[in-house]
Amino acid sequence: MRITVFGATGQVGMEITRQALWRKHDVTAFGRNVFDVKTEDEHLHLFKGTLFDEAAVFEAVKGADAVLSAIGGAFDGSDKARSLGIKNIIAQMKKAGVHRIIAIGGLGILNADEHTLLIDTPSYPAAFIPVGNEHRKAYEYLKDSGLDWTFVCSPNIMNDGPTGNYITSKDYPPQPNQFQINAGDLAQFMLNELEQNEFLKARVGISSQ
Repeated sequence: MRITVFGATGQVGMEITRQALWRKHDVTAFGRNVFDVKTEDEHLHLFKGTLFDEAAVFEAVKGADAVLSAIGGAFDGSDKARSLGIKNIIAQMKKAGVHRIIAIGGLGILNADEHTLLIDTPSYPAAFIPVGNEHRKAYEYLKDSGLDWTFVCSPNIMNDGPTGNYITSKDYPPQPNQFQINAGDLAQFMLNELEQNEFLKARVGISSQ
């Protein structure tokens, strides 16, 4: 499968790239510092660019079977990379005729109940609201995109490899919730979802077990 990975030099993006290559996918790794990637593989293609460059993003997704987004950004939400980055990726995917995207969001975009997101509950930590609102906008862009999307709403990401020891839940946080997940397990789940399509047009809660 031909995959374009955004945020490819971050901790999750590097895990996605490494594991996708191990699974014999053809990977285009997109990022500003992508040539710092040390992996050498005939199936790896490095694409230096920025998320807000429409032409670059179009070239990176053209011909792909799917897009995996591990976009990061400022914790205070000031750089708008998560929301406007996803908005541009969606636009260029539509232009290129690419339909499948799996993207990382935040825990607050899961449901607290049938009518309320976690981010909108009184107990949600105020420090997480700015970045949570960036994730909310990204989710809204995906939901309205018409694409085959999956939004993986991650808790705290630990810089560690895959264990396969994690749980998931559609639209709600999984229980019991450890409020953390290894970068390697997050990448593993995203690649499994790419192959299995279990959570099409849905949010996914995930947690270490």
